[in-house]
Amino acid sequence: MFRNVSIIGDGAMGTVLAMLLCEKNIAVRMWGYNAEQLQEMADKGENVKFLPGYKVPKALKFESDDELIMQGAELVVSAVPCQFMRGVWTRLKKNVPADVPIVSVAKGIENETMLRPAQILTDVLGSGIKCVVLSGPTIADELARRLPATICAACADEELAKKVQSTFSAPWLRVYTNTDVVGVELAGAMKNIIAIAAGIVDGVGAGDNAKAALLSRGLAEITRLGIACGARPKTFAGLTGLGDLVTTCISPKGRNRSFGERIGKGQSVVDAQQATESVIEGASTCKSVIALAERHGVEMPIAFAVYEVLFEGKSVQEAITGLMTRQLKAE
Repeated sequence: MFRNVSIIGDGAMGTVLAMLLCEKNIAVRMWGYNAEQLQEMADKGENVKFLPGYKVPKALKFESDDELIMQGAELVVSAVPCQFMRGVWTRLKKNVPADVPIVSVAKGIENETMLRPAQILTDVLGSGIKCVVLSGPTIADELARRLPATICAACADEELAKKVQSTFSAPWLRVYTNTDVVGVELAGAMKNIIAIAAGIVDGVGAGDNAKAALLSRGLAEITRLGIACGARPKTFAGLTGLGDLVTTCISPKGRNRSFGERIGKGQSVVDAQQATESVIEGASTCKSVIALAERHGVEMPIAFAVYEVLFEGKSVQEAITGLMTRQLKAE
């Protein structure tokens, strides 16, 4: 188990993981790119912006200095949204100890490069870094309430994955290990697109039959592209695939589902985005997934329909009609 952890990123997931680790008497320091936001958390004892209503432990230390945040760390957690990772880690690069593993909790695919979060870290920090992906069906608000949850620590190095597993395990959080980093990261990224579609289904009142069809056919799309990119098929039937997909598509706390629901109820894409302080990962990831699908020749009609609604001005009803009237085929 790691006993001294630095968390990069002051969003909801970074905060709730800090809370969990502090309860295990692990020394935790948190860094944020906005020193004022970090100071507000320290002063109020609460992440008012991203995780309101939950007090952060007094043991949690806040550090805005780029150099000091890394000193003495045995493990670093990257809790920065995918599209901002490159800028943050380029800024921090010179202060990252070469032998300290990094746990990534971001979900997405970088637009310009189509790289996954672990690949971004390797691209910025060098091929020598040790990276573990922590992903699964974990709504931050529920973790803060200590409701039972599961998550997966994915790494090619099984011993490192087990050490991360023991570090983050708690009575209310069961951590599994996995060696399929590609599948775990792709599943975590792509489910957010399907969650936007699920929110749209809720917003227009299309019903439970439609939502069940969306989840099952959405999972089929995710699996097809994942396999084409080198992932293991069974990963998509597990926690980071089906498990995370279900949670994100049904939870009223899910940012991507809620964003889609606002669109389904008639809000514009811009207004739906501006209604929350949080990053809507599925919107930006949708561009990358469509590009990856075209690169690999993989058919993803649901993801493409979401793309058309978000970026090409297609109406929700037109998108639904287009999906329902596609050429008939075997499942």
